[in-house]
Amino acid sequence: MAFFDTLLLMVQTPLMQRALLVAVLVGVAAPVMGTYLVQRRLALLGDGIGHVALTGVAMGWLAGSIAGLTPRDVLAVPGAILASVVGAVLIEVVRARGKTSGDLALALLFYGGIAGGVLIIGIAGGTSANLNGYLFGSIATVSTTDVWLTLGLAVLILGAGLGLRPALFALCHDEEYARASGLPVRGLNILIAVMAAMTVSVSMRVVGVLLVSAVMIVPVAISQLFSRSFRTTMTIAMVVGVAVSVVGLSLTYFLPLSPGATIVVLAVAVYAVVSVVRPLVVRPRRVLDPHLDVEDDVQLEQGATWSA
Repeated sequence: MAFFDTLLLMVQTPLMQRALLVAVLVGVAAPVMGTYLVQRRLALLGDGIGHVALTGVAMGWLAGSIAGLTPRDVLAVPGAILASVVGAVLIEVVRARGKTSGDLALALLFYGGIAGGVLIIGIAGGTSANLNGYLFGSIATVSTTDVWLTLGLAVLILGAGLGLRPALFALCHDEEYARASGLPVRGLNILIAVMAAMTVSVSMRVVGVLLVSAVMIVPVAISQLFSRSFRTTMTIAMVVGVAVSVVGLSLTYFLPLSPGATIVVLAVAVYAVVSVVRPLVVRPRRVLDPHLDVEDDVQLEQGATWSA
């Protein structure tokens, strides 16, 4: 009875209400973007954008200091959104033009983002300690404004990720096929980059920029253990994302743990357990279609045939 009384008290606390709402929004939105990144073999893109977002946080802090705003980090999240979107679009332009390889471009994001954030926060009169909440997540400081901002970004991510799923799947599965089908490949590539940037901004308050990619990717990895369908994989990943986010956050109410790290460790633990248990309880099924990546399967997943 005492446990349920404590649980009831938790959901009645305004701080936890805001935190739980943000956790649900992150849990449902991040795996949508993660599904596309996994399909494109760009699982580490979220990490690169996260590091650029750190520079945006510092820029927002600097702008707040110059404007004399209180608190000084009131523009931190808008700064992170702006910097991550610009960085994601630039990296997509560089990748599309073939001027540098994908892994080198990500490395530039990693190093430049961290260094820029530490440098700018020093210019703003702060220290690297002021960035810790954004590096590892600080959901306890989530304000009502943060909730509304997260809600708006999550709606945009879900609207684009679910509404344009057939076109985005075709692009992620085979870019040349998508181009031959008449899809606006360059525009869709930029859209994915912008969606990834917004997802990083949404997830930053919950798990921090250093762990943001895990919330996007690990639920998808868990889902792939159950499903080979793109649509089903995304759906299961969204359910898993919400579950680990809410359970992980709830554990930190009872235990003195970091919310971001708890959520990520819980997700990784679920993946480890499922990957071990699944082969013991599920019989391998005979594959009826030995060529799962040919055009008929792509069209079946899309639910429509794209005309050139």
